[in-house]
Amino acid sequence: MSFLTRLNRPWLHFIVLGSLLYYLQGVFFPVPRPVIGPLNAARLESLQQQWFSSTGRLPTAEQQARMVAAELDRDMLFQRAIELDLHLYDTVVYQRLLRNMRFLQLGEGKTDQELYEEALSMRLHLGDEVVKRRLIQVMEQLLLAANPPQPVTEEDLSAEFDKRREELRRPPRYSIEHLYFNREREADIDGVIATISDRNLSAVEAREMSSPFLPGYQFMRQTPDQLARHFGAAFVKNLQQLDPQPGTWRGPVRSTYGLHYVWVGELEPERDATLEEVRGQLLRDLESRAKAAALKESIAAMRENYEVRL
Repeated sequence: MSFLTRLNRPWLHFIVLGSLLYYLQGVFFPVPRPVIGPLNAARLESLQQQWFSSTGRLPTAEQQARMVAAELDRDMLFQRAIELDLHLYDTVVYQRLLRNMRFLQLGEGKTDQELYEEALSMRLHLGDEVVKRRLIQVMEQLLLAANPPQPVTEEDLSAEFDKRREELRRPPRYSIEHLYFNREREADIDGVIATISDRNLSAVEAREMSSPFLPGYQFMRQTPDQLARHFGAAFVKNLQQLDPQPGTWRGPVRSTYGLHYVWVGELEPERDATLEEVRGQLLRDLESRAKAAALKESIAAMRENYEVRL
């Protein structure tokens, strides 16, 4: 029997034709993808209000587009979590639904399991923001487990350190003591300064001539930002303009509270940081960046399985 004769079989023709039709159906009539979006007017307005609350202005068109895209990604992750039945196995979701049922006063005479099943039948899990945030978090963890971030290498740390060397400079640190003169006593400061000079008083010995100052009188190894939290930014600026040197008095120095006469005990000048000093900070930053990149990549791949409508 020739090869061509063997091919002349009705059952073989049926298999080949069926396979061809199945392939063509997939090409010309693909299975519809699940639809995500678009956001309704109420949600768009809510996003705008959140932006306005945090920035004091309405978002630009570009900023709003990014917000909408991020919100649709959240919807997609939530929908995928529901498709995988993750809500059925999460204790946070379980407790949240029980809480909601009791808040609605629907729990009388029912066990926790009965309440939970009733909450699911009422689809409460689909409209609760806490449940949504939790399931999105679980989905992100699953995506990162499937597509873990690239580990940070020593070369990455060195390159990041070199790139951010100026930003990472260590600020100066001041160890100071001060006498404080409130508004009512500002006129006394010249006499107090003269007394300190004539009697060669230390800051501790002169403290009895100070007005009460709630944050204290001695501040050790403080950066300019730390001093500003105690005295205000104007104090730091005014002190620096007086060229503070270790072992000297400087002042009067005005702050938002009044006048200060300042003893400069020690001054550590600004300097470059060492890699070891900032290793932890750089490692956290790089790991966070790698995690965000891996998650972004995974979400983009997932997006191919959905029809996202802006």
